[in-house]
Amino acid sequence: QVQLVESGGGLVQAGGSLRLSCAASGRTFSSYALGWFRQAPGKEREFVAAISRSGGSTYYADSVKGRFTISRDNAKNTVYLQMDTLKPEDTAVYYCAADWGRGPSIVLVNTDDYDYWGQGTQVTVSS
Repeated sequence: QVQLVESGGGLVQAGGSLRLSCAASGRTFSSYALGWFRQAPGKEREFVAAISRSGGSTYYADSVKGRFTISRDNAKNTVYLQMDTLKPEDTAVYYCAADWGRGPSIVLVNTDDYDYWGQGTQVTVSS
């Protein structure tokens, strides 16, 4: 069992930056593959970025590639999402997710792959 708590959301102008954090408690953090998803009003939850247990593998949705960076600090039990050059279409509730016991280089991109979810943090990008 792991508990996930996101923070760092807020209101930012287009072109600006935000860094989201997701702090985990519970079982060994380094045993989890991690991901970020987002959900805009009236839309389904969509994949944003993922990172493997080792941190050596990452994967991004095409819509954020080159603008967002996922990273993890296993010593701090935290995963981050650095978001640069934000656009109004990035407005959504952002969720972090975790799945235990995968191979060290595996990245997961589907919502069904993850067993644990945070409560979400709102990101609003104004034009």
